[in-house]
Amino acid sequence: MTNFQHKIIPHLWFNKEAREAAEFYVAAFGDGSKITHSTILRDTPSGDAESVAFELAGQPFMAISAGPFFKFNPSISFFVNFDPSRDPHARKNLDALWEKLSVGGSALMPLDKYPFSEHYGWVADRYGVSWQLILSNPSGEPRPVIVPSLLFVGQVCGKAEEAINFYLSVFKNSKLGNIQRYGKGREPDKEGTILFSDFMLEGQWFAAMDSAYEHQFAFNEAVSFIVRCETQQEIDDYWEKLSAVPEAEQCGWLKDRYGVSWQIVPTTMDEMMSHGTREQIDRVIQAFLPMKKLEIAPLKQAFEGN
Repeated sequence: MTNFQHKIIPHLWFNKEAREAAEFYVAAFGDGSKITHSTILRDTPSGDAESVAFELAGQPFMAISAGPFFKFNPSISFFVNFDPSRDPHARKNLDALWEKLSVGGSALMPLDKYPFSEHYGWVADRYGVSWQLILSNPSGEPRPVIVPSLLFVGQVCGKAEEAINFYLSVFKNSKLGNIQRYGKGREPDKEGTILFSDFMLEGQWFAAMDSAYEHQFAFNEAVSFIVRCETQQEIDDYWEKLSAVPEAEQCGWLKDRYGVSWQIVPTTMDEMMSHGTREQIDRVIQAFLPMKKLEIAPLKQAFEGN
């Protein structure tokens, strides 16, 4: 079962490797990380697709094997915080995870000392998922071990602060954390744009950065964020505020004005997919496939066989 304490959950789209990747991450992170649930979604446009729920260092993830449609890139990565004030073996544990994630992967920024951290590296693992491992000691409120990070490049470069303020207006239980800006002489980055910021949405911490360097990537559906909703009104509200690309609306998925993908999903669907019989699950899948925005009542009817 998904951890129901988390309202927003990162979702990873693989071609065929969702379970293999989940097992790899669980082994790499260790220490209570686990696969919590898996379901085969039959007769989807991608054929039979496997959905896997797993937890790493207390952070729930979802993953799906649903065809070679999207490739991971560094526009969305995951900070992994190793805090020496909370873990005396932080540096050693960082190095151990770096070694595991690096096998078959590639270093985007080598493990080294940087102005912002005594020990930091950015690696794309064997599947292309990006991780930023950092020896951190945040002042003020401690941050979770894993924090999704959005890199605003290309057409959305310089819009990180605008996006943060937009997300803070959309989601409840939200607040701004740290904010650091580029100063003079940091070209091509413009003075005043976001060097680094973090912010909380519905209890989930995120980070955001602008980068004006030439990058051959942008936000895509390989990494999206599931928003778990209790009511149809909540689904309708998020859908109205977030959806900005009509042609991207499908099966509860939408794309916002910055190109980030979200899945607006009722919590009842988690329960149906986790506890239903094979026949009930198949009926729910066939009910939601034609939908754009998900509607709770028809999904419940399909589950109950009405």
